[in-house]
Amino acid sequence: MRVPRVTAALAALAALCTVAAGAPGVARAQPAEPVPPPPSSSAPPGGELPEGWGLSGEGPGRQLVWRSAGPVPLTDAAVGFYSGDRLLGHPVADADGRTFRLALRQARPERLEHLEVRAGGLRLDRPGPVGGQQPRRPVPSAKPGAVLPVNSVDPGTPGEYGTVTGEYELPPVALPGFDTPVEMRAVVVAPAGAEGRRPLALFLHGRHGTCYGGEEALTGEWPCPSGAKPVPSHRGYLKDQELLASQGYVTVSVSANGVNSQDHLAKDGGAQARSSLVRLHLARWADWSADPATAPAAVRSAPTADLSKVLLVGHSRGGEGVNRAAMDSLYPPPAEEDGYRGETRWTIRGTAHIAPTAFGQNPVPDVPSVTILPGCDGDVSDLQGQVYADATRGVSRGAALHSVVYMVGANHNFFNSEWTPGEAEAPADDDFQDWGENDPDPVCSPDAATGTRLTAAQQHTAGATYLAAAARLFVQGDDRVRPLLDGSGVRAPSAGPAQVLTHAVGAHRTPAFLPDDEPAVTGGRLCRQVHPDPATACLDPAEDGRSPHFLWMLTNDEPGRYAVALEWSAPGSAAAVRVTPAEPVSVAGSEELALRLMVPPNTTGTRFDVALTDTSGRRAELGRVSVDGLPGSDRTVSHWAREVRVPLAAVSEAGLDPERIESLELVPRGDSGRAWLVDSWGWRPGTPEAEPAALTRIDLGHLTVDEGDSGVRTHRVPVRISGQGGGQVRLFVPEPGSGDIAVRTVTVRPGDSPEMPVGVEGNTRYGNDLSQYAAAKAVRGTVIGSATGTVTARNDDPLPEITVTPVADRVAEGQELTWRVSLDEEIDTYVFGWFRPVPVDGGTELSTADLDRTWLEDYHDVPALPERPLSEVGDDLRVYLTLPPDEPSVEVSVPVAVDGAAEPEESLRLRLVVEDGSGDPVEGPLATGRVRDAP
Repeated sequence: MRVPRVTAALAALAALCTVAAGAPGVARAQPAEPVPPPPSSSAPPGGELPEGWGLSGEGPGRQLVWRSAGPVPLTDAAVGFYSGDRLLGHPVADADGRTFRLALRQARPERLEHLEVRAGGLRLDRPGPVGGQQPRRPVPSAKPGAVLPVNSVDPGTPGEYGTVTGEYELPPVALPGFDTPVEMRAVVVAPAGAEGRRPLALFLHGRHGTCYGGEEALTGEWPCPSGAKPVPSHRGYLKDQELLASQGYVTVSVSANGVNSQDHLAKDGGAQARSSLVRLHLARWADWSADPATAPAAVRSAPTADLSKVLLVGHSRGGEGVNRAAMDSLYPPPAEEDGYRGETRWTIRGTAHIAPTAFGQNPVPDVPSVTILPGCDGDVSDLQGQVYADATRGVSRGAALHSVVYMVGANHNFFNSEWTPGEAEAPADDDFQDWGENDPDPVCSPDAATGTRLTAAQQHTAGATYLAAAARLFVQGDDRVRPLLDGSGVRAPSAGPAQVLTHAVGAHRTPAFLPDDEPAVTGGRLCRQVHPDPATACLDPAEDGRSPHFLWMLTNDEPGRYAVALEWSAPGSAAAVRVTPAEPVSVAGSEELALRLMVPPNTTGTRFDVALTDTSGRRAELGRVSVDGLPGSDRTVSHWAREVRVPLAAVSEAGLDPERIESLELVPRGDSGRAWLVDSWGWRPGTPEAEPAALTRIDLGHLTVDEGDSGVRTHRVPVRISGQGGGQVRLFVPEPGSGDIAVRTVTVRPGDSPEMPVGVEGNTRYGNDLSQYAAAKAVRGTVIGSATGTVTARNDDPLPEITVTPVADRVAEGQELTWRVSLDEEIDTYVFGWFRPVPVDGGTELSTADLDRTWLEDYHDVPALPERPLSEVGDDLRVYLTLPPDEPSVEVSVPVAVDGAAEPEESLRLRLVVEDGSGDPVEGPLATGRVRDAP
């Protein structure tokens, strides 16, 4: 079957930076057929919107609308609307997969300037650089950073075993919300001759094209149509699997093409479906481990898997999928949303995320993780996977290590060989694209003079090394590899020339100076990580660039998230910054003070003296740290914190009470500069056992109601709370009547039902279904499954009657046949439609040779020759139109050529077709015209 077009179900993640809205049948940027014109501009106060943009609706239902000139690419990243470099939000795709709508909450009409549409690092509304300007390129460091010392062990060294490879395919499975069953296919790579039970590593690829061949290079269909083949994305990690298998792991990489083709139907972008798929495979492996004789041949050729030692590895949306699988294995999801209903018969020891999405911003705090962030990611370009470390702080016990690995010069695709040009069976490309031959990126272009960009082989090898480090630490408990992951500043030789930097939270870290606790700051500024005012925010994206530490959720004004901003123009004590928590902190038992400090990209040698003072006033100077910025350009996300440490020995030597430290002091030693303190911890070596706590789970749901004819009715976003104990959660709820987002922190317990009211205003005008979004984020003692909820007001008003009125329906050759298409009343949305030719009642029908050739061939991609009646062209010729809400009337013309031949009068009949609110075609009136010879 062919997968249906994108539907409104895509909406649930749009407001969470979650929707990479792409039509499932297409995985490319160019249109497959003639496309309609964009909506006419509906001007905001102060000026016209650019071509292709418009406004619809009123009041809280006001929407910014953009119509694409063709299907958008099938990628992992979200589509975003920008005003210059300011992110307005992430729109919802209409059923056509080309029309995108953004509720105008913070994006007021008078602020809509320099509009752009982007997905990852790609601009969608027109070719060229993002930002509407020529790039502002800072000069990057001449060389990558200093070479780090070598770690005591190298996890990238192949092990003692040979490997054996095979595949299995089981009957497809039905997953909730999907129309088509999903494949149960996987490739197994295992150690040959290994004795005993062996740990299991499961890989899950991300969102990519599903089929290739046939008419399109890559498509998003599933199953693949005749003449096309499945893209074998699951075979893209064979190098990683072979390394792990040589070290004694059984590995399996599962195919998720069926999820990729249908995740536009899921309200969470497919995270729950991917979790279900992972756990369905794990359940089969648990069965086969208990009864090996029932296993497929590829599994029987491998050692028996030890399901008490499982590592999950996910790439891109697969990263978010394995995070959810780890959560669901500990804290069961709502049964009606889950495709796996059995018991959990495995133990997830850790997860590894490669360039992951984190749309829900909902990591699992008590399952250790490693997240690889590629510095040249052209898909998930905001590096949102940083959330898998930062958002775990203070949520649970804090014993699990959460590492972030920043890999300079790596892109998104080359971690998967089936997404890599020259290695892949299907068409593939480099997701980081230069803006032109004469405008190479100084950091990420393959020809960058800095030498920072990695080749595909270098990148994949380095990635395999750090995945092996995660396996060795989390599954085997070998603490000797921890320094490669926890910010200790060492390297693995097998990672080759890759510049790999790490920092971490958790493990043997104790909270010391955490800006989220709102300490007093002198000499610097306690800044908001997410705030629209540059004077209050930590970074001004338009001037400073972006940081993965400062991602926002649903609103660009999120309380409770802070950092300390430092800026100085002279060195020494006069520029000192003092951070004083509300209560004294303890560094007792810690060996060093760890600080995550961020400095601007391409800077070097930013130095600070670090000191502590206790409540009695005693002061200890701990030492000096030096921080370098990452190589960066205006296209990279390079404001990223480096971990530095100073010994705490001076605390006891100076007589301070380590349990009553009052303040932290940072004294700049450079002439001028800027920096940001993300957090600071007491640190000591080791990796403690991460025993999962009994946490409360929150899942938001979705409610659909009729809008009604008048008044405002209040409805509540469904909330399901399960688990044990209680905790705190941050709720994001639209304020009735305004569309603004109210953010509050509440305490929840199983059985509670926190109030999340949403107002729905009724009217009698035709419009789209209007969804309002709410979200939840864990603060303490909780995990969030489904992070977004909606109340959708179903349009209950019929489409007004459409009339087609002749303007010029009897013309001579060389003139235009013209009709006016109108609605008999105002509407709240755009109506898209087209005319298609149908047979005439009698007489001679206009042919392809009778129409203006440029109009026919260049604008509608229909060849004029061989000559044939227009009705035989059928749907290949569509004369598109758009009816805007403020003036639902438009003229449509067909230009007629002069052929010089003496002919009888010729006729044309066109059938109007419009899309209803569900995107389904509805036939309308006929338009007729007659053409006589030119005089």
